Amino acid sequence: MNIIGEFAALVTAICWSGSSISFAEATRRIGSVTINVLRLWVAAFFFLITILLFQFSLALKFPQLFYLMLSGFIGLTLGDTFLFKAYQCLGARLTMLFMSLSPAVSAIIAFFFLSESLTVLDLLGMIITITGIIFVVTEKRGSESSNILKSGYLFALLAAVGQGVSLIFAKFAFTGGEINGFIAAFTRIVAGLITLTPLAILSGRFKNPVVAMKNDKIALKYTLLGSFLGPYLGITLSMIAVEYSKVGIAATIMSLVPVLMLPLLKIFYKEKISFRAFTGAAIAVTGVAILFLC
Repeated sequence: MNIIGEFAALVTAICWSGSSISFAEATRRIGSVTINVLRLWVAAFFFLITILLFQFSLALKFPQLFYLMLSGFIGLTLGDTFLFKAYQCLGARLTMLFMSLSPAVSAIIAFFFLSESLTVLDLLGMIITITGIIFVVTEKRGSESSNILKSGYLFALLAAVGQGVSLIFAKFAFTGGEINGFIAAFTRIVAGLITLTPLAILSGRFKNPVVAMKNDKIALKYTLLGSFLGPYLGITLSMIAVEYSKVGIAATIMSLVPVLMLPLLKIFYKEKISFRAFTGAAIAVTGVAILFLC
């Protein structure tokens, strides 16, 4: 039984859980616009070192290059921009609820454009996993603000769609021939940098990263760690997951971030894990187990 894709998706979710904590801390100190761009530049540096060290070939067929660049633009520029706006308008809980729609979007598009069908067990595993995630993210916490901007619902929906569509275009690239996961991820990062950097500078909210990091060594530490776990390792593993697994299944497992963050929140912020959150986590893990056994 080949579970390379499913395993890569699970490790991706673990990496993104760690990067979420790191970026949250860095953003609190420096600002979301600067961190959103800087994380890609740091990740690109990690990729260049890896590519030079292992002498990976950058040669890609034009359709593969096109699809990966488009995937990076949709996922890292549009999708992540809408995601940050959704966080700002709705908060993390409601935003993550909308992001749980991403696997369904991926599965539907993959069915029509990639002819990827799902078995009954696949669908059951996805439904159970998403149900567990929803259980976790719909728990209202007393410290949350009740000030919700209605535009945030649109931003969150667009973020979920952007995430799903970006995975589809990445899958299109892999159908054109074998691609190294690091090269695929690096190509997507470059696409994000080309578009995000000038937009951030024009916004007037992009701080000089050299000065910002020099003045705040803790922010530098969190940015380096988050960039390694998220844009570098996480995106690379997500590409491997998409290559070796059905898009809908990979997206579902990668959506486990809110569940996997529970123990991290317990360790770093001493937050109590409620019975509801624990139950949701157990349900989600059951769903993932079904996906691994299919």
